[in-house]
Order: sequence, then C-alpha cells, then structure tokens
Amino acid sequence: MKLIDLNREGGIGANALFVQLGDLKILIDCGLNPKAVGRKATPDFSPLRGIELDLIIITHCHLDHIGSLPVLLREQRQAPVVMTTSSRMLIERMLHNSANVMLRQKEEENIPDYPLFTHDEIDRHARRLTGLPYGHAKRFRSNRDEVEIIFHPAGHVAGAAGVELHHKHRSIFFTGDVLFENQRTLAGAKFPAGHFDTVVTETTRGATERPAGKERVHEVARLVATANDTLHRGGSLLLPVFALGRMQELFAILHDARKFGRLADCTIYTGGLGVDLADYFDEIARKTKHVQFNRNILKDLKVKPLPRQLKPGVEPAPRSIYVVSSGMMVEKTPSYVLASGMLGQARHTIGFVGYCDPDTPGGQLLAAKPGEDFLFAAANVKSKVRAHVERFELSGHADREELLEFVLQTQARKIVLTHGDPPARAWFAEQLTRQLGPDRVLDPRPLQAYQV
Repeated sequence: MKLIDLNREGGIGANALFVQLGDLKILIDCGLNPKAVGRKATPDFSPLRGIELDLIIITHCHLDHIGSLPVLLREQRQAPVVMTTSSRMLIERMLHNSANVMLRQKEEENIPDYPLFTHDEIDRHARRLTGLPYGHAKRFRSNRDEVEIIFHPAGHVAGAAGVELHHKHRSIFFTGDVLFENQRTLAGAKFPAGHFDTVVTETTRGATERPAGKERVHEVARLVATANDTLHRGGSLLLPVFALGRMQELFAILHDARKFGRLADCTIYTGGLGVDLADYFDEIARKTKHVQFNRNILKDLKVKPLPRQLKPGVEPAPRSIYVVSSGMMVEKTPSYVLASGMLGQARHTIGFVGYCDPDTPGGQLLAAKPGEDFLFAAANVKSKVRAHVERFELSGHADREELLEFVLQTQARKIVLTHGDPPARAWFAEQLTRQLGPDRVLDPRPLQAYQV
C-alpha cells in the first residue's frame, strides 16, 4: 500500500490521506485547516497531479475532514464520494455554511482566495455524494483491482465512521475520529474486533491523560454543578462548542438537568449553525436510529437566539447560559466576543467541553493563569483573567488508553499515526514501539510517500 499524508502541516488540520492499493487510488477525507486561511488552509494536492482517483471516502462531516472537498472535485471529475447515510444528510449543509463563512471573511478581511468554492459548486457536486449504511459491504473497481469497504460506527459525531477496507487478501482499518464512550445523543464506537494487516489511527488525545474521577458521567455532573454555582452568584456560563455534535449534546445534558429539577432558573442563549443542525439530528434520529435527539429539546429549554450584535468587551445578560460556537473560541466568533466581556468578572465561568488547539484563543485561555492579562486582539480588548475558566472532559475523541487497547488487539503488522499534534503522536509512538518494536509504527511526514 502506498500512503501520502496531504495535510501540509501535519498534526490536526486539513486532513487528507492518499492511499493506493494495486492500481486503486483512494483519498480518505479532504479537510480544511481552521487555523489557516486561503489556499494554505487546504491539503496540498500536488501529489495528485496527473492522477485520477477511483474513490473518495469521507469519515465524518467536521470541516477539518470535508472543508476542501469541492476544491478537489473540480479536478477529480469522475471519482465517486462515499460516506455514511447520516453524513450524507449533513454534508451539504456543512459545506454551504462554510461557503457563507468564507464570503463573510472575504468581505471583512479582504482574503483574495475566498470563497474557495461557491454554493453552485456544492449543488453541482451533490449528485456524486453517496451514503452507505453502517455494516454494508460495498465494492468499488478500478481498471484492474477491486476494493470492498465497510463503515463501522465511530461515535465522535453523527455519521462518523471507522473504515474497513479489503483488497485481495489484505485488510486495513482507518479509525477516523473515534469515541468509544456513549454520549447523550450518540452511542459509542462499535469497531470490529480481531486482526487487521494495517491500522491507521487518530491520536488526538495522546498527550492528555484523563485523571481519576474525570469519567464522563462525573464530568456531566460537574458541568451542571458549575452552571448552578455560576448562576447562584449572579454570573453567566459560556460554553464554547462545535456546531456539529458538541452543541446538540450540551442541549441534551441541559435538558435532562432541567427536566429532573437539577438546573437553576436561567435563560439559555444560542445561535448559528448548531441550531439549524438540531433539525438534521432530529431527522437522522427518525430515519437511521443512530442518533438520540429530538428537536423539541430546544423548545422545552425555551432557548433564545443570541442578540444580533454582540459587542466586544461588554458583559452579557446575567444569570444566563450561552451555548455558542466556536468550540476553540476562534477570533470574531460569538464565543470569542462573549468571552471578551466576561473574562474580567469573577462571577462568570467559561467552560470548554472539547478539544482546543493550543494555538487558538481557547487553547491560550486554558493555558493562562488567574490574574494574568489576556489579549483579545481581534476585538481590541485586554482583560485580566478573573472569571472561572474550566475544562470539562467531554471530548468527542477517545481516551488514549482506550485507543491504544483497540490498536493493540488488532495485532496489526503496521500501525500508522494520524490526526494528532506532535506530543500526542509521540505518546502513541512511544507506547506502541515499546510493546511492538519500532518497525511496526509509522508517523508519516506530510507529503512524503511511504510503502506500508
């Protein structure tokens, strides 16, 4: 098997992995780096020049896995694009939202490359997108070779899949982004046990050890308790979340707490793509049974839309909960603007519930110490860190020990590391090398070709 990581910077970003099996040429995912802008945010497609792909596989619909797909499809005019049934229901909405964001960024920040693709392009490419049920074996052919693919539930987010490939007598497994624990809206991963020749695994939480007592059920209880403490002292709670997956889970958690009388009286505000996606989750729940979510949750919570104009450095309404994007508190997003008005007041709490890249404002705030100055450069606001800043272990990614256990039980001859920052990959490389030896572990460099 030939393998090239097309993610320019490595780590977590524009995820795209080129795989060649015999004369079958496959691309797995085609993402957009949230920390870069313009063409630099896309994968580097130069190794694909002169190559006609036979198949494009999408593991799930977060933008770091699908955000450059329309750019690729301009050049790759024949290759079918396959994903799970649930992902097929989500992908167009996610891409249209991305086009809207790029149009706004072009206007506000004068980025010449934007938009990287248009709404018309998304609509034209839609006929090439196919959804397959979990567990359904499907064969694809090139001129001389054939591959069979099977999607397996990966937890993480609605539609997420681990991908099993069979080519001749060889079996390969790609974990995609995976969570083995159950969420309020989604059951955990159900991966096949047993042997694979090669496993390609994500490594997101390799540098994160979950302390004792931080199990998901305890973290949900701590989140509700923190909300109540914040509301009782007259403050507000800001929960920066990813629109796809994390926002719907937070709604479900708050709904359960209120239903059983465990949440203090407050107003819940939200807005943007995540609210729209609640309708899609409701539809996926009805049609596939792989998601547990009902659109009436928002009605029961009496969720209110965010004010149209949020002002940097201005405190929001008291005794409220804000469930808003972005999850990493990226510049100019609602969570970023709200945080700029809350951070300087000790009565408020800012609580992170998912992965935060260390280089994003969210990651920088988590690393800041109480009393330090914190600069919201894009909002032209400097504030002392006086609010409570909390991290709740509710990540959509598997704990490193669970993922390591899965990988080891496959008895794979080769294990390839992807989707992780250097310290996270290093932990997996060290653990796997110690138990299996160095020859069975590969941490690929971006754009370098490997025979696996």
